[in-house]
Amino acid sequence: MKTLYIECNMGAAGDMLMAALLEVCPDPEVFVKKLNDLQLPKVTYKSEKAVKCGVTGTSMSVLIDGKEEESKDVYAHHHEHTGLAEHSHEHHHAHADSKEHVHEYHGEHNHHHGSHTSMDEITTMIKNLNLPDRIKQDAIAVYHLIAEAEGHVHGKPVEEIHFHEVGTMDAVADVAGVCYLLHELAPEQIITSPIHVGTGQVHCAHGILPVPAPATAYLLRGVPIYSGEIYGELCTPTGAALLKYFSTRFGSMPMMNVDKIGYGMGKKDFEAANCVRVMLGESL
Repeated sequence: MKTLYIECNMGAAGDMLMAALLEVCPDPEVFVKKLNDLQLPKVTYKSEKAVKCGVTGTSMSVLIDGKEEESKDVYAHHHEHTGLAEHSHEHHHAHADSKEHVHEYHGEHNHHHGSHTSMDEITTMIKNLNLPDRIKQDAIAVYHLIAEAEGHVHGKPVEEIHFHEVGTMDAVADVAGVCYLLHELAPEQIITSPIHVGTGQVHCAHGILPVPAPATAYLLRGVPIYSGEIYGELCTPTGAALLKYFSTRFGSMPMMNVDKIGYGMGKKDFEAANCVRVMLGESL
């Protein structure tokens, strides 16, 4: 049986999963060209080699209007009739790109008002991509899991959850990219290791929250996770949603003949190699 094993010893973020899967696809350069033909507005995918603790792998970047976003945080909030907004810390790329162990998340007062994206708008964006319907359905379902988690955290329905514009495009790009790659690789089963989520706290606009962040913790219900010794947020909501949606089961690697191995690198350095490793082959 064609099996994909995903090793999350340093957690998972959407760009890291995409990079690891890119390494095991038949022709990575051609596939990046396919990604750049998705017709996702203003988005360009870029892959490059990266080294962590002496191990060479691939790093994926999503450029918006030719530049990488300074902040990769997607802020989700619900609208109250009073006009006030309660913000969450929906930070899809914090693991891969943050420079500090304790992240600082700024709320709406630090950004322009009105730049918010609803789940309906994200759904429309994905439906307009140059992708087969099955992949679009998967991408929408993954993003819906994120919105449901945020809704649970805030005690609000999905319809009232809005993501701040900052970081939304690259998060959608990551989700679409991973869904597309898994469709192309077509494993018969996906087995994922227990997930290292990190330890410590994150700072958001309205206080200090524990790691894993509330939305991530909600997404990983029923999944084997552990905190380990690394201080920082290792598993992002995007990574958690993708793993939850696609994994056949969670556990140790089965007996298998491995044909290809891929390393998807985060951009931050830790004492351990900051990567997601995937192994593709035939289980015995």
